[in-house]
Amino acid sequence: MDIPILSLLILIPLIGAIATLFMGGERQKFAKYVAGVFAAITLILSLYVMFATEMGELSESYAWIQTSAITINFALAVDGLSILMVFLTALLTLLVIVFSAEEKDRPNYFHTLVMAMEVGLMGVYLAADYFLFYVMWEITLIPMYFMISWYGGPRRHYAAIKFLIYTHVASLVMLIGIFAMGFESMGMNGGVIDFSFENINALMPQTSEAFQAIVFVLLFFGFMVKMPSVPFHTWLPDAHVEAPTGGSVLLAGVMLKMGSYGIIRVCLECFPAGAEHWQWVIIAIGLISMVYGAYACIAQTDLKKMVAFSSISHMGMVMLGIGCLSDIGITFAVFQMFAHGLISAMLFMVCGFTGHALGTREMPLLGGLAGRMPIFATFMMISFMASLGLPGLVGFWGEFPLVYGFYEFIQANDMLWLILFCLLTLMLTAGYYIWAMQKTLFGPETTKIDLEHVHDISKPEFAALAVLAILVAVFGVWPDAALSFVEPYVDGLVATFGVI
Repeated sequence: MDIPILSLLILIPLIGAIATLFMGGERQKFAKYVAGVFAAITLILSLYVMFATEMGELSESYAWIQTSAITINFALAVDGLSILMVFLTALLTLLVIVFSAEEKDRPNYFHTLVMAMEVGLMGVYLAADYFLFYVMWEITLIPMYFMISWYGGPRRHYAAIKFLIYTHVASLVMLIGIFAMGFESMGMNGGVIDFSFENINALMPQTSEAFQAIVFVLLFFGFMVKMPSVPFHTWLPDAHVEAPTGGSVLLAGVMLKMGSYGIIRVCLECFPAGAEHWQWVIIAIGLISMVYGAYACIAQTDLKKMVAFSSISHMGMVMLGIGCLSDIGITFAVFQMFAHGLISAMLFMVCGFTGHALGTREMPLLGGLAGRMPIFATFMMISFMASLGLPGLVGFWGEFPLVYGFYEFIQANDMLWLILFCLLTLMLTAGYYIWAMQKTLFGPETTKIDLEHVHDISKPEFAALAVLAILVAVFGVWPDAALSFVEPYVDGLVATFGVI
């Protein structure tokens, strides 16, 4: 009998969430172990799926809602686009549990929310039916809302409501686009709405260019708010600053990638003509997000807020790669999604530790931390250098090929001057990271905080950061370990645009 391994990637975290939910009272202290076991099993299964995916796409489908007019299945699939996100979700969930081992405030509820987020995230990246995709998309909002609202900082309620309003309104617009695809497919499919990816993604490219251009915008809007892209980015800094460290790691590491994943999976696969119609708009949004995000970082004094704005800049680079509609652009946009997931997880863990250990993340109040906390300083340097694109670390392969792909695109269109936006972004990125590192780690010790009794990172925190640092280095020197999954998928996608 075949094992429904893709279903288990959703079912096991769900069981873990339910198990930890009922671990109240004296059993709360064991919640982290229970959550860790379920998260570890999920990670092992995701690694198995990675190796299995090398031999072809895995899929499962179970009848869910079947009538004479509508067909909805609990359909799951994994391919070269989704497998890295599935692995990243499983990895970061486990590392968040490890890093948050000392959580004392209602730890059973905290780990329930973490596991519930894994359920939704896995569902989004595995879904092969648009109804299921939307349900899982909405599920991710609920635990993140409560994570921010219950475990966040002083302005947590405002940040949680803002996060919910922005992302939920955007997803409702996306839902209109999904319904439009469903009703359009009805006339092409014998009067039956089949919400499967296989059916709709095959029929939509056959629709008129006007229909593609209009529905593309509806779906694209829903996804770009999630990334987020300028001008719909303002929910992100507030959410990150107020969220607990574990919430920030999952938000930046995998939840933001839902937006770029949706653009590639839905917008590009279903509407190649729509993508070509709006190509320059996509590129403009990517360029503006890149430069604005990097420029905003220069003005920040809070380490965590600086890293939050850097996510806007780096996801803008992903948008730019997607907008090129080329092999190299989309391939390395997907790789940048994966690379940024690893790096941003390190960044927010480092920033979170700074706030917990020192009582502040304000850079003007920090200084001389390298001498007091050398292990912490090492991890901060690795994460900062990876994020600014140092060769030999994974961030380099997420940025340099994207810039090269954009250079090829604008050269073909005789607009080479646009490369200045990329160069400006790279210079600003190097500037704010090096300045922040110099100020907090190597600047003069301050008397505004107590450095005499500070402690370096704990063993669980070290374990989580060490795993990420190793992966950042491994994929930095061996990027093909991830690219080998992505390239076959992108080759097939790009062929629909006639651009190689």
